[in-house]
Amino acid sequence: MNVEADNTSWTAWVLTLFPEMFPGSLGLSLAGRALENDIWNLETVDIRDFASDKHRSVDATPFGGGPGMVMRPDVLGAAIEATRQRAAPDMPLIYLSPRGPRLDQARVRELAAGDGAILLCGRFEGIDERVIEAYEIEEVSLGDFVLSGGELAAMALIDATVRILPGVVGDPQSLADDSFEQGLLEFPQYTRPQDWQGREVPEVLMSGHHGHIAEWRKAQAEDLTRKRRPDLWDLYKAAKSRMPQL
Repeated sequence: MNVEADNTSWTAWVLTLFPEMFPGSLGLSLAGRALENDIWNLETVDIRDFASDKHRSVDATPFGGGPGMVMRPDVLGAAIEATRQRAAPDMPLIYLSPRGPRLDQARVRELAAGDGAILLCGRFEGIDERVIEAYEIEEVSLGDFVLSGGELAAMALIDATVRILPGVVGDPQSLADDSFEQGLLEFPQYTRPQDWQGREVPEVLMSGHHGHIAEWRKAQAEDLTRKRRPDLWDLYKAAKSRMPQL
């Protein structure tokens, strides 16, 4: 989408060599409906449009030798500056990179509270380091693995952010129960049929006693987090120890 952004809506500006990849999955389900309803906007910027030669070159061999190609700072700088002229002031500029800290729900909430984000999608061996330094770009990773480019990572970041914008999810309580919102993984969920292949739904969930159900769900979330994500469990315990005792 290359129309002027509605500054009243959260806007994702995506700098990419493959604008045709968007909206992709972002055009479906919750994010897609929210996009149609102007709760958020998507703006793609084709980095090749800022190349200066007839071949629209965006990369070159790395100084010092080595395999692969590196995205050029002059082309990226021109694309970034042109985007910043159109985007809302002080919008965070993020480079999707395995070198960055891992994206978490706290950062997603911060992004959702702002006007949007400018997302730079790298390719090849990455981008010239001077671009990161000159524009003080925030590097963000999805995890300890490498993708072919930043586009899929950008989609994941956008999806995570858009789903918590007001009006996107019908029942706000479902967001409060999400994994990580309370510092824990989400508790197990069950639905019909009550008996499936000899496996019964836990009896407490059939009791209708909301207090007991809430206690069971919290206990399950704590147990899952302790077993599967000891790093999160340690943070959760530390946060609880700092809470004032009533």
